[in-house]
Amino acid sequence: MTADELKIPHIDIPEEKSESILVPEMETKGEMVGAMGGEVPQQKVNQMNKPINKTGSLATKIALGFLAFIVFLIVAAGVPAFLTYQKGMVLYKSVKNLQVAAKSQDLSQIKPQIISTQKSLKELKSSYKFLSWTQIIPFIGSYVADLGHTINAAEAGMEAGTIVLTTIEPYADLLGLKGAEGQQAAQDLDGAKTAQDRIDFIVMSLPSLLPQIDNIAEKMKIVESETLQIDAERYPIEFRGIKVRDSIKTAQDLTDQASNLLVNGKPVIENAPYLLGMDSPRTYFVLFQNDKELRPTGGFMTAYAIMNVDKAKFDPTISDDIYNLDAKYRPSIEAPDPIVKYIKGPYVLSKNLRLRDMNWSPDFVKSMEMVIPALTEAGVKDIDGIIAVDTQVLESLLDVIGPIGVPGFGNFSTEIDPECNCSQVIHALEAYSDVEGPIIWDPLTGKIIQRPANSENRKKIIGPLMNSILANAMGQPKEKLAPLFSAAFNSVMEKNVLFYLNDEKVQKAVADFGISGVIRDYDGDYLHINDANLGGRKSNLYSTQEVQQDVKVALDGTVTKTVTITYKNPEKQDGWLNSVLPTWVRVYVPKGSTLVAADGFETKAEPYEDLNKTVYAGYFQLRPEGVSKITLQYKLPFKVKGQYTLMIQKQPGAKDYLYTLNVGKTTQEFFLKTDKEIKIGL
Repeated sequence: MTADELKIPHIDIPEEKSESILVPEMETKGEMVGAMGGEVPQQKVNQMNKPINKTGSLATKIALGFLAFIVFLIVAAGVPAFLTYQKGMVLYKSVKNLQVAAKSQDLSQIKPQIISTQKSLKELKSSYKFLSWTQIIPFIGSYVADLGHTINAAEAGMEAGTIVLTTIEPYADLLGLKGAEGQQAAQDLDGAKTAQDRIDFIVMSLPSLLPQIDNIAEKMKIVESETLQIDAERYPIEFRGIKVRDSIKTAQDLTDQASNLLVNGKPVIENAPYLLGMDSPRTYFVLFQNDKELRPTGGFMTAYAIMNVDKAKFDPTISDDIYNLDAKYRPSIEAPDPIVKYIKGPYVLSKNLRLRDMNWSPDFVKSMEMVIPALTEAGVKDIDGIIAVDTQVLESLLDVIGPIGVPGFGNFSTEIDPECNCSQVIHALEAYSDVEGPIIWDPLTGKIIQRPANSENRKKIIGPLMNSILANAMGQPKEKLAPLFSAAFNSVMEKNVLFYLNDEKVQKAVADFGISGVIRDYDGDYLHINDANLGGRKSNLYSTQEVQQDVKVALDGTVTKTVTITYKNPEKQDGWLNSVLPTWVRVYVPKGSTLVAADGFETKAEPYEDLNKTVYAGYFQLRPEGVSKITLQYKLPFKVKGQYTLMIQKQPGAKDYLYTLNVGKTTQEFFLKTDKEIKIGL
């Protein structure tokens, strides 16, 4: 046999880099013959004595090993990935069916779909277990891990949803749901029962709700923890028309809000019997703030009513003009400079603060702590707290109830009145409350000695209107309960209703829930824009606001921020509801921030500190069909690394203004309906 026949490969490699194995020489030809089992040709002997390349053999083994590894990956990862994809598509269809069922608001359809979705989710999780090992693979592993977090969050979310469904079944009609089973305890709540009947039922059932809130909150904490581990910045902004990154961030925000709502809402539910006078009657001073003449806590304090609450039954006893109450108070506290300078009127005679202007602090609790002693001096005693409401609450409720009649005053609705391009009820209220002509006080007695012809009756409408709204709301049929509940809840969450309670425990509960109008401490960037209309006109009815924040983060973490506030009034001047709007604006930012530039003010104050914040303030005027722009540039007192966080607190009574936030390449745009926390990875 020749060397060619043996086909032994030969690879030329420099000798110094090769290892060779030589066939040992045989001492005699006989030995060779014996060893080979016969005579071996000399050419074969020479060939056997040549070096055999071990490196070539190793390279072949590595190549074969790599090929085997690739095959293993395809089998070990590809097959589970394909199965997981299939199960994911099944889950996707189940979720779609659940969404359809949820829109039907029929529990008999929702419950089976939840069970079906949970089953699909369980199957997906089983498939994912065979894929989860790929988390160790660079790049791909992070996305596989995100899938695991999503599955865990969905599983906890579905468990929370099941608990919620079980919990709300007895109250299904209040929430606008139908087809509920197990409502034996609420059989008497048929269509003939009123809203008051249902409220009574809910109040009596509150103790049984509290344990379920703990269970739901526990599941939502898991959802929050899992979703927050997903880095939204890893994902594309958009894919096939779907805004992927924003969807992830929205889901994270919603779970965070839902979790906080449950945790902070429990103390409010625990104290609901106190608020509703279940143990003993409560008396509240209901303060009406006119947000069309915006003031720091939500509007000019225009009127009030005394509300008795006994076992969840509301009875407004008297209502009156704030001016009549103010006449019984002897001013003794020095007024802030902007009030004295721009309101003038009675402040020309005395610089002491009138009761009606005491809501000057943007913190509602701080303002009411000043108002309470003044009320006592004016003869309002033995109240359990103050509840402030604005005109947006009135409009929200009338949107649901529909037109109502108020004996002696006529009919009221939210239909647009072409005379003012505003709702009819707002136009009517302003007509009652704002009759042209000056109000003049006696500087010695403090009594009004001159007033417009109809001003004596201008606030007497408040009590009858309030009674009519309550009577209509409590008498609404079953189909109106859900939208009424939603209107009331949104009014509270959007700061159109604020609470100040004398009981410290109850006050802490409403403060933690975010419905007491406090200026919060926050470890991060902060923004609160607070406007005060100092002109006595109602021009905030038409004014709008847009806020743009441009945040620049330097390599060392230094943050420079530019806030641009654009005020607009698109309506023509009418000399009554719409005229020049003189505004004192205060911008609250993190304490210790350094002002770089401020533009747009006619006059401005030096930066100062208030409520543990740094404040930039100034005065400007917004004209009808005009635009005014305020620009502030400042540096934050701290550096950021890894994540930029921001808390924006809405001014009570303000509309849902448009906000735009630019941080690097990230842009968020939203209408500020309530306080909002934002977190952006850097």
